[in-house]
Amino acid sequence: MSFENLYYYKPAEKADEPEVINRDLIIYGATPAGITAAVQASRMGLSIAIAEFGRYFGGLTSSGLGATDLGAKDAIGGIAKEFYQEIGAYYGREEQVTFEPKVAKYVFEKWLYEHGVVLFFNQHLADVRMENEKIKEIVMEDGTSYMGKMFVDASYEGDLLARSGVSYSVGRESNATYKEIYNGIQFGSPHHKFEKWIDPYVLEGDPDSGLLPGITEADPALLGYNGQGDKRIQAYNFRICLTKDAENRLPFPKPTSYDANRYSLLLRYINEGFWDAMNLHTMLPNGKSDLNNHGAFSTDNIGMNYEWPEGSYETRETIFQDHVNYDLGFLYFLSYDSRVPKKIREEVSKWGLPKDEFEDTEHWPHQLYIREGRRMISDYVMTDHNCLKQSRVVDSIGLASYHMDSHHCRRVVIDGRCVNEGDVEIPISPYPISYRSIRPKSEECTNLLVPVCLSSSHIAYGSIRMEPVFMILGQSAGTAAGLAIKNKISVQDVDYQELKEALLSYKQVVEWNDDQEDDPITRMKETMGKPTTRFK
Repeated sequence: MSFENLYYYKPAEKADEPEVINRDLIIYGATPAGITAAVQASRMGLSIAIAEFGRYFGGLTSSGLGATDLGAKDAIGGIAKEFYQEIGAYYGREEQVTFEPKVAKYVFEKWLYEHGVVLFFNQHLADVRMENEKIKEIVMEDGTSYMGKMFVDASYEGDLLARSGVSYSVGRESNATYKEIYNGIQFGSPHHKFEKWIDPYVLEGDPDSGLLPGITEADPALLGYNGQGDKRIQAYNFRICLTKDAENRLPFPKPTSYDANRYSLLLRYINEGFWDAMNLHTMLPNGKSDLNNHGAFSTDNIGMNYEWPEGSYETRETIFQDHVNYDLGFLYFLSYDSRVPKKIREEVSKWGLPKDEFEDTEHWPHQLYIREGRRMISDYVMTDHNCLKQSRVVDSIGLASYHMDSHHCRRVVIDGRCVNEGDVEIPISPYPISYRSIRPKSEECTNLLVPVCLSSSHIAYGSIRMEPVFMILGQSAGTAAGLAIKNKISVQDVDYQELKEALLSYKQVVEWNDDQEDDPITRMKETMGKPTTRFK
């Protein structure tokens, strides 16, 4: 099977007569946040254009993440709630939060058409032209330029904010940076760990034989300590849509660059009696599923993404293909490698890729799960103080309600055994997100809003970074842009009371009563972490 059409980046040729796009609002990124910002701005009478880096829209929501990371259902309002109502209508229900990728695509496409939003694909940002702390024009690799009164960076990476000279961070701050308790290096998590001593060396017991693939550090001097900051980021993967439906199922193909040795650690773990790598496998309508990472060794390609946030497009393409090969190879290995116990091979090979999803990319998701890219540093930084309700903001533009969730960042050797490091899962209840966290400092840029790579610490971002919240923040960004244009002011000068009234009129939820029945903490404690399966 050829995967020539499955890629993140191919250089765009410079047009002979590049187009100039002039709109009230220019949005970079057709993620869910970009789409809700566009829908909201359209409802406020603005003209909009979306410049999308890739060839598809809807981000991760239309690329396999069909089991919504919800938190508290009642914390979702406005256009985000409309999305799940539209999904529900498709399936003949009032609303629904599990869905097939193609249905999410259908809803987003319907919205873009109904609101007259013009979408441009393969728009690779090349230059940002500033004047007096304002973005005047953004220029793409193919020469297309976009001019607007306001701009929204809705990308998962924060490329527009970075090229605009806006301050940002990458990686994990130390706990000392913002006086947090769950940031930085994190050893000792009870989740997604090796449940038995697993030897990390190619030849068991022989350090001179080298480390198994996927283990990055064995030097005790490099391990660090809990709470220490670093530049590592939590692992990426694909949210993989699968099916058991024989009429709609394609067997897992062999990846272009398949290397069975990448799964030697997994095989060693299985041979010790543990099989939990596909436990987080949530069923979707019509016999499909959303496969996510679970356990000590699963679909997360741990430690192989550090260069993504600030990397060149070529670097990201290399990382993208490595993740395709890793995740597809993971499924191929479990299905066909004769060293894998027969029972597991039979279990995994009952699944396959659905024929009616991602037909342009050989039925594989087109969007890599960028769990974390750049994070803006503005006048207000969201931290675990907000998540734990030790601090409250006075300018709420929406709620986050998912637990503080960081996936592992690396796999190391400690005392001769394999250890995963970085996982954090801390229950929280809904809390407000500050308007100041989605707009830059005034001395850096006055006409940019950032609903995805917002101003947040690593661990607070672990709670905020969910697709429903991005939809919420996208709508709020679109609203703020509309008010700034109407009043001919900067995004920093938008009056919060006017913004709040506008958000409430559009049914956004900006406050939470802790006595509400929809309690995500209780629900998380009841459902967090399926047990590890002992394989006999």
